[in-house]
Amino acid sequence: MRKLFFILSAFSMLKANAQSSLSPEALLKLGRVSAVGISKDKQSLIYKVSTPNIADNKLDSKQYSIPLAGGQPTELTSSESLLENNRISPDGKYILSSEAVKLKKVMGPDLYPELDKTSAQVYTSLNYRHWDKWFDGGFDHVFFAPYANGQAGEKKDIMPNEPYFCPQQPFGGDEDFIWSPDSKQIIYVTKKKFGTEYAVSTNTDIYAYDIASGVTTNLTESNKGYDVAPAFNKQGKMAWLQMKTDGYEADKNDLVVMTNGTTVNLTGHNDQINISSFIWSNDGKSLFFIAPVNGTEQLFTVNDIGLTRMLPRIQQLTRGDFDITAIVAQTGDALIVAKEDISRASEIYKLHIKTGTLTQLTHVNDEAFQQISPVKTERRWITTSDQQKMMEWIVYPPNFDPSKKYPTLLYCQGGPQSATTQFYSYRWNFHLMASQGYIVVIPSRRGMPGFGTKWNADVSKDWGGKVIQDYLDAIDDISKEPYVDKDRRAAVGASFGGYSVFALAGRHQKRFKTFIAHDGVFDFTAMTGTTDELWFEQWEKGGYYWEKENKAAQRSYAASPLNAVANWDTPILIVQGGKDYRVPIEQGQGAFQAAQLRGIKSKFLFFPDENHWVLKPQNALVWQREFFGWLRETL
Repeated sequence: MRKLFFILSAFSMLKANAQSSLSPEALLKLGRVSAVGISKDKQSLIYKVSTPNIADNKLDSKQYSIPLAGGQPTELTSSESLLENNRISPDGKYILSSEAVKLKKVMGPDLYPELDKTSAQVYTSLNYRHWDKWFDGGFDHVFFAPYANGQAGEKKDIMPNEPYFCPQQPFGGDEDFIWSPDSKQIIYVTKKKFGTEYAVSTNTDIYAYDIASGVTTNLTESNKGYDVAPAFNKQGKMAWLQMKTDGYEADKNDLVVMTNGTTVNLTGHNDQINISSFIWSNDGKSLFFIAPVNGTEQLFTVNDIGLTRMLPRIQQLTRGDFDITAIVAQTGDALIVAKEDISRASEIYKLHIKTGTLTQLTHVNDEAFQQISPVKTERRWITTSDQQKMMEWIVYPPNFDPSKKYPTLLYCQGGPQSATTQFYSYRWNFHLMASQGYIVVIPSRRGMPGFGTKWNADVSKDWGGKVIQDYLDAIDDISKEPYVDKDRRAAVGASFGGYSVFALAGRHQKRFKTFIAHDGVFDFTAMTGTTDELWFEQWEKGGYYWEKENKAAQRSYAASPLNAVANWDTPILIVQGGKDYRVPIEQGQGAFQAAQLRGIKSKFLFFPDENHWVLKPQNALVWQREFFGWLRETL
């Protein structure tokens, strides 16, 4: 009897400790970890954990403190007293803020005060809506005020009557306006263009506003592309990120510094480097930055060379099948960073600079992942039809058995110039896809940074060309493996990935059994007529549809997926956000109606309150259930 009891107990323990496959519900229970900053005494990390609250349809957030030396976290009611307030000037005399200033009359009640209930909106130029908001005549401006004894005095607008945005629209924040170390200047980022001119240009500049004189100086006037993310070292030298070309939002992103009024590019000599973020080292002699490489996001350092003729020395500090997604701060001989991979959501780590050793500080999701079966990822290099080498990630289901056959998903990335790395997404989650029994193929097709500027640029003005063939080459290559069920293959993707799905639907020649496209571009002409960022359309298409003598533009518009609808013959799920002004609603509607009129099995999943993403927890859960429900039904 004792023996039987022991066996039953052991079985119960084994069952309790057994791992299960990741599900949509389990994914939405994970804590989303992000660093807030390092405490004023430099002893603790302050971080935030956001968790979806399905019942209330929102994210609940809590803040914690944990010793940098390691230890147990402490929940905080407020972190304000623990952190340096970078809105206060270094000398403590002033404080920065931002708020909207109404400068244009476009809303009906502003134009006709006696008609205070009219819903009319009147526009005479572009930029009338952006991302998910309509322009209401207001511009975010930067203000400063005297500050003493914890109280702010009368505020002063440093951009009075200027119809420009700072922070930038739609995603700018506190990083767009900072203090100079001597407290004499406010450094800010904006695009000093309005209306149609704003909608067709990416030329942001960095400005210095002098507190004493009120004079503003453009520090980056000679550069015609993006200038963003200004940051000072302790010696007062400024660095920032710079793209050279106006209108090209995915140009090579370099790290530059200003030395005695001269701009020095520290990374321009390295064709592979395309930077996403950076910080200064504590001693001010070098900088740390993140850039994609070999299908991952890694941490690098570069020395500041001043005005010498020597080339800067770039050194890669981390290596592995993971992404470093944020640099929080340097503390002693270590950096505090965020790290994630396809099988693990982001946590905060301490990186020892000299050795590259990573020590985990936060353990928010450790217990959850102990109960979830991991998946295997594999880096694979293939030869494309035009004899180029292309990297891709392959993600295998838990307990993968190569003697069996598996349905296979081809993932099509958005951007088009955004990298397919080891990122952990809460929607396009490869761990979750593989956990449902699918092999996932993730090509680093043309347009991906991290493989040189030419590879990154080759998608522009050729959406329907080699990049689509790259996807076909990827699915053909993996399909040579005996474990791929060639009768059960699907292509899925969003944004440019959604466009890619629509394009593949017209030329896949029976490779795929089903498709899923989220916020994809279907009709290039309608896209030009309704999208917000026209610089993107002009650059990516090489011009506009009415330019009949422009061969690049005409070739681009000929690649519009609607032109190949006659070839569509495969079931398709189409997802669309109602507040998506990047890829507006008629794109999804047009594709769905075409499929329906062609008699093709199709479904339209519409989220009227979502933009280019799905942000509300209940919508996110519906998205996952519909996504996998469609695959089960059609694949």
